Amino acid sequence: MSIVMDSEVSQPQKYVGFDTITTQIENRLLKRGFQFNIMCVGRSGLGKSTLVNTLFSSKLAESSGRKSCEAPIEKTTEISVSSHVLVENNVRLHINVIDTPGFADQINNEKCWEPLVKYIKEQHSQYLRKELTATRERFIPDTRVHCILYFISPNIKKLSPLDVTALKKLSEIANVVPVIAKSDSLTLEERAEFKKLLQHEFMKHQFNIYPYDSEDLYEEERQLNADITSLIPFAIAGSEKEININGEMVRGRKTRWGAINIEDVSQCEFVFLRDFLTRTHLQDLIETTALVHYETFRSKQLIALKENASRPQ
Repeated sequence: MSIVMDSEVSQPQKYVGFDTITTQIENRLLKRGFQFNIMCVGRSGLGKSTLVNTLFSSKLAESSGRKSCEAPIEKTTEISVSSHVLVENNVRLHINVIDTPGFADQINNEKCWEPLVKYIKEQHSQYLRKELTATRERFIPDTRVHCILYFISPNIKKLSPLDVTALKKLSEIANVVPVIAKSDSLTLEERAEFKKLLQHEFMKHQFNIYPYDSEDLYEEERQLNADITSLIPFAIAGSEKEININGEMVRGRKTRWGAINIEDVSQCEFVFLRDFLTRTHLQDLIETTALVHYETFRSKQLIALKENASRPQ
């Protein structure tokens, strides 16, 4: 049997209608909605809940930090998941916010990252089990972690051994995006110097920070990723309140330097982070989780199953 491949591009003599396939896909996706799962990692007091609420302009997360210095410290890193549905211009986004109270808050923080790694792998394992069942669901509920926002304190001189280990372990199994929390506590000069130091440490420790380079990317996508990589870690600040700056009500904060408008890119990189997560890379975060991190996990599990099955009983 011979197969003839004709790559010549031509147009039908009369209108057929297959150009409506994009509309068909869009209509189906709009009915189903999209699932996005974001995990926030960092010690308490770094504004994790505030940033998530600011990113999505919605009340999605409640602070899990201690209300007072007398409140007990969590003995272990916990996992807290809150689910929400947001609708914007008929696009339905199902979002899970995964908080990690207790992370890095103990006197002894040894292996406090392990519950996070365990949770991420459990979501992969749960998805794989449903995928391998004889009566598989048409649409498997997706609880896999699509993005990890890793909050770095602005008051450190360099990454702690805990930060190094956690970033290394997490970036091996998920899309990790580091941010400098509460960066408005730094001057612009201090912020630039701190960011430069952290970028050097990321290279030194060879963290697998998202977004990733790939030969499959178009030139404009590669350039966009390069621009984003130059900004990481994003120097951010969050605010759920509006303040008056020069007669205009904007989302901002009062600092020792004066008022800061978090949507002014000359003062804060919040807008760059928001646009990156929601306007340019939301779908890629979801796809990369499925095609890279989950596939790596899936391959290892299937190989292990095959090896176990081939062993003599």
